[in-house]
Amino acid sequence: MNGASSSSADVVIVGTGHGGAQAAIALRQQGHEGTIMLIGRDSVPPYERPPLSKEYLSGDKTFERIMIRPEKFWADKGIDLQLGRGVSEIDWMRHAVTLTDDSTIGYRKLIWAGGADPRRLGIPGANLKGIYYVRDKRDADAMMAALDGGAKRAAVIGGGYIGLEAAAVLRKLGCDVTVIEMQDRVLARVAGEEMARFYEAEHRRQGVDMRLSQGVSAILGDDSKVTGVELEGGEVVECEMVVVGIGIVPAVAPLIAAGAAGSDGVDVDVFCRTTLDDIYAIGDCAAHANDFAGSAVIRLESVQNANDMANTVARAIMGDKQPYHALPWFWSNQYDLKLQTAGLNIGFDATVLRGDPEARKFTVVYLKEGRPIAFDCVNSMKDYVQGRKMLEAGVDRIDPALLANSEVPLKELM
Repeated sequence: MNGASSSSADVVIVGTGHGGAQAAIALRQQGHEGTIMLIGRDSVPPYERPPLSKEYLSGDKTFERIMIRPEKFWADKGIDLQLGRGVSEIDWMRHAVTLTDDSTIGYRKLIWAGGADPRRLGIPGANLKGIYYVRDKRDADAMMAALDGGAKRAAVIGGGYIGLEAAAVLRKLGCDVTVIEMQDRVLARVAGEEMARFYEAEHRRQGVDMRLSQGVSAILGDDSKVTGVELEGGEVVECEMVVVGIGIVPAVAPLIAAGAAGSDGVDVDVFCRTTLDDIYAIGDCAAHANDFAGSAVIRLESVQNANDMANTVARAIMGDKQPYHALPWFWSNQYDLKLQTAGLNIGFDATVLRGDPEARKFTVVYLKEGRPIAFDCVNSMKDYVQGRKMLEAGVDRIDPALLANSEVPLKELM
């Protein structure tokens, strides 16, 4: 599969994550008969990323079960997989990309699905062995090897979804786990306080040591291996492994260097076109005006966004232009809790609680000027499904007392 089989393709797709893979699949589904080349830095065929910090790390799913399609699929569909290769430069005027091995690939249309790279620690000891960023299969495999090698104490830096999911799996595997978060609560960027406090309490109940409002000053080591994390107050959390989940950096350097507009990621229009001719961008790195965020320009780090943007681009290339308009949704599995989110809680000014957190089945509804804009549903599939439909329908104000009554189905409030 490696080694360029041609010097050009009708459509070149950079990135083999959800967005890139779906773009190739959607083009074929929509009848594209030209050549398609899929270029990715990963050395293995496209696979799902979310399970890396969940089912794959825990051993509940093999790699074959998280592959987006069986390996044979790509050849059968005439999609040229170029694995273990990256793009270093784009010449949009010549319609060509230069790879990191200095080879050049021409294109008619270019789809940038490069995703993002994990934000790295910038403190003393950040290059020690035993520090892991859960962004690709190689990272997860290295963590599994460390656990097999006897690592029993883990420090998780960052209390977002990635950090908490990793903490839950590590506890399940018998590790002592400490979560270190700079903010005064977990999930500070993505969830309201009720949800944050619920998850903090759950992790503590499961034996996780939660350190909130704590910064990290250094990673300590012995013979180049991690031995602990030094907090800003001087305390040392002893450990054999450190898992870092402190956000991502959009991987768009070649696009920006080529002249594409963008500050946080790369800017795209309603058809996911960049400001460079015949170049599209999708997924985590694509900054777009989102209908469900009051038209604010945002990036969305979700499988839903990557897949829906991929479908938008495939249609546009095939001459069926339909603006991107898709309700954002997300999920997170921790212990026996399945959190499903519909919508974006950006700018919410009130919340309503449906159900009982003590019963481990409840929903937080986010309101803006009395109107529901997002739902966080814990073990509450019905609320999630009906909440999605409510947001897609664009309902107006709803009596908070009715929303709070979990005996009243959401569909009856539409």
